[in-house]
Amino acid sequence: MDPAGTQSSSYDELRSLVEGLVVRVEVLEAENAELRAENAALKRKLGSDSTNSSAPPSQDSLAAKGKRRAQRSQRVRSKDRKRGGQPGHKGSGLTPAVAPDRTETVSAPEDCSGCGADLTDGREVDTSWTQIWDIPPIRLEKTHHVLPRRRCACCGKITTAVVPFGQAGAVVYGPNVNAAAILLASAGNVPVERTAMLMAALLASPVSTGFVARAHARLTEKLATAGFDEAMRAALSAEPVLCGDETPVNVLGKDTDEQGEPVPGAPHVVTVRTPDERLVWYQALPARTKVALRNLGLLGDYTGYLVRDDYVAWHQFDSTVAGVQQCVAHLFRHLQDVLDLHPTQQAWAGKTRTVLREAHQAVEAAKAAGHNQLDPTLLAELRARYDKAVAWGQATNRHRDWHDGNHPGYTLATRLANKADQVWLFTTVFTVPWTNNASEQALKSPKLHQKVSGYWHTPTTLAGFCRVRSYLTSAYNHGLRAIDAIHQALTNNPWMPQTTTA
Repeated sequence: MDPAGTQSSSYDELRSLVEGLVVRVEVLEAENAELRAENAALKRKLGSDSTNSSAPPSQDSLAAKGKRRAQRSQRVRSKDRKRGGQPGHKGSGLTPAVAPDRTETVSAPEDCSGCGADLTDGREVDTSWTQIWDIPPIRLEKTHHVLPRRRCACCGKITTAVVPFGQAGAVVYGPNVNAAAILLASAGNVPVERTAMLMAALLASPVSTGFVARAHARLTEKLATAGFDEAMRAALSAEPVLCGDETPVNVLGKDTDEQGEPVPGAPHVVTVRTPDERLVWYQALPARTKVALRNLGLLGDYTGYLVRDDYVAWHQFDSTVAGVQQCVAHLFRHLQDVLDLHPTQQAWAGKTRTVLREAHQAVEAAKAAGHNQLDPTLLAELRARYDKAVAWGQATNRHRDWHDGNHPGYTLATRLANKADQVWLFTTVFTVPWTNNASEQALKSPKLHQKVSGYWHTPTTLAGFCRVRSYLTSAYNHGLRAIDAIHQALTNNPWMPQTTTA
């Protein structure tokens, strides 16, 4: 046997074994990296809630809701601190009315509050006073109207007199009863069945669930006939700044296309409103699509500033509006989501959030001082810090492993870099709010209604809800009580939004 040949063969086998182990190690390392990235993604998804992502609060887990409550108040109550107002706290009681509706004189006291002696012959020294604010007793008033009928001497036609809200030969509930049902079911978010029960208890006269539903439909029809939606479009289109957002809702039956097939996509409610709440417009969408937003008939020709999140369907309006302000509150949640991945590697996210918050504080200080722009040097310094942090976010995450495409830090940093002008618009146009919180707050109304009732039966009932809520909210924000606004609409004199000019 050749010793040299044997040694060479053993060497080749050893080298082959080592090479195989190296390949195996490389495969294991790749699999390990992939598993680590996947595990990080799962942990990130598990830890996502409304405080660090775009997920709505309604989808938060019990733990996330507790976390949100804890963030709202970090104060720990002292064990010695009593509940309620503390010593020195200024109360907010009723202020006496200068011109009360009426004045009544109470019978003089008959017995002494000290010794109990008879005061019948006692001398009156002076008077004191008290005011009691209350509402009159509620009762159902049944009014019988006599409707004269006259025959025309010309054509012989007989004409019957009419009342503002009634029908000849029929017994109907009046506008106030209808308004109460609408107010409870719509503004109060009380389910139809429960509304009927409360109406019966309130009026000592039962109303049916059908009446409650019909009252709401009647108001919807009145507003449609008056052209309320058209007036809202005209008024909103003349506003310099609008905020827009949308949210999914539950509808049992979907719209159908020309072939009778259900329209694809999930129904949504969209709101377009002014930042100061003067006008709040709700509309039902069959789906969250570009076409559905375009069919609102409002933003296609809008030339003011639009505050929104970065959902792609809104991008179609960017070429016609004066400018876009991305919601910084949304960005803060995304930044927190990335920061939670690694407090050191993703520290750029915290720095970005800090500089945006400082920019907002600087804008508020400038507005309070009566200025309409930031100091150019201060703005340049803030923007430079932002650009540096975002650039670092791109660089540190460009080649970082992630199980599903680019690392979230790289994706977010790239978005913040490419759309920096949309992030920083509020620092140059002071009339533009830095967040879209106004729209998110407006969408709490349909979310609360859905939470109570669970769903809407059809797209038609959802559209009716949106029209009524738009009317009541906007009318109230113009100083009109909701019940008065309903009464006016039911008697063919609805409040209507007015187009303002700059």
